[in-house]
Amino acid sequence: MMSSKFRTEDAWIIGQRMAARLDHEAYPLHKAAFFNDTHSIVQLLRAGRSLSEKDMHGNTALHIATMLGHREAIAMLLANNAPVRIKNIDGWNPLMESVSYGDRQIKLLITPTLFIITVTEMLRKLKTQTNEKMTRGKPHLMKMFHDLGDFYMEFKWDFQSWIPLLSRILPSDVCLIYKKGNLLRMDTTLADFSERNWERGDITFLFNVDAPPGEQLVVMDNKTKVFQRGRREESEAEIDEEVDVLMSTDIVNAHMSTKTVGFKQAYSGWVFKHAREEQMGDFPVNFYSVEGLKLTTRKRREHLSSDDVKKNKSILSSLTSGHTVNDDEFASLQHRKSLPPPGRLPTTWEEYSGAAPGAPPQMGRPQIVKTNEKQFKALVGMSEEFPLSVDVLVDLLEVVAPFKHLDKLRRFCSARLPPGFPVCVEIPLLATIAAKVTFQKFQFTNNIHDKLFTIPTSYREDPTRFPDL
Repeated sequence: MMSSKFRTEDAWIIGQRMAARLDHEAYPLHKAAFFNDTHSIVQLLRAGRSLSEKDMHGNTALHIATMLGHREAIAMLLANNAPVRIKNIDGWNPLMESVSYGDRQIKLLITPTLFIITVTEMLRKLKTQTNEKMTRGKPHLMKMFHDLGDFYMEFKWDFQSWIPLLSRILPSDVCLIYKKGNLLRMDTTLADFSERNWERGDITFLFNVDAPPGEQLVVMDNKTKVFQRGRREESEAEIDEEVDVLMSTDIVNAHMSTKTVGFKQAYSGWVFKHAREEQMGDFPVNFYSVEGLKLTTRKRREHLSSDDVKKNKSILSSLTSGHTVNDDEFASLQHRKSLPPPGRLPTTWEEYSGAAPGAPPQMGRPQIVKTNEKQFKALVGMSEEFPLSVDVLVDLLEVVAPFKHLDKLRRFCSARLPPGFPVCVEIPLLATIAAKVTFQKFQFTNNIHDKLFTIPTSYREDPTRFPDL
């Protein structure tokens, strides 16, 4: 009788030969996902195939497994940390495809310890990968903080509308920021949002770059004298609520094109026009109109019922017109059930792999796509006397935001942006709402007291003060 050692070695040799044979395919991992072939997926990953590899349509292996509803392949790919954020040519990532497929509640036993709930686990993996990216960026953040020096800054942000009632609902605030070493403090007056109104208060955020992950963020309510530490992981109820929202609203891909963007000197005056220049806070500002901003929004709603579409339109209409939203409309977003499987379309691997790049045959639930393009005319105020550079701002975004095209943003800022720092930016978001951010003060200083970054001894810890933290 053959020993178990030889049987194991033979199985390993057969697996390596299989992986080598599949490797002659252009996209062997994608093919294995197409056929829900978990054994080949394991062998290919052991042979070094990349989970981030895109095929001619921009899809990863996880895209394909998700569109076809192959739970075993999805579980295997996620267990090996397949990236969830990567988008294909059409701008959809695997999480979006999982929402379209609508498999939420069914648990599948892959191994004695591995279960999968498609949409929920895809969302969890996305959050985990985002946290991992931020952790990898921590050394860069620490270096940037050290090199930047200590400073005090004030900036104002507000959402404006010509509708009186809506103006009272929309948030606005002046934020104070103190930075000393690797410590950061931000003071704000917005405390909470309840009964469709913003509650004012006295809130402080303390961030320590050097602290362990669970102790980096502390939020203090200075009126009630309580504090709460930031949590790294969301509760089951919070994840469920987020999945409810995903499964009851449009799948949205928004892309802002900068290829046609141009800056023109803004002018003021009716008869004798002159270049618009103002003193904003401590800085002289030269204003430019921003033309050619084009936002392309693509929405998918094949996973929604006709009632869902009507309710979503009603909610958006109410918000943009300044009216209140019924609690019943928000309640309708909760407790979403899995959708019935869309059924397998008669698409072969040869048809998929042989299709023109960017034009794959339909897989999964037939898409219902609505595309909208909107031109924006924004206003930007540049100041050459602002002590901070645009490069530092992009560095900060690179660490704290999961933003993919930061190299593109950096090139755009250095090559196209007028000289100076964007002290004031005003962008219309909807026909009735505009967003405005203004940097009013900024000064480097060595006189920031350590006391600003400590929790007062009179404060008590309340882990429930900020439920959404």
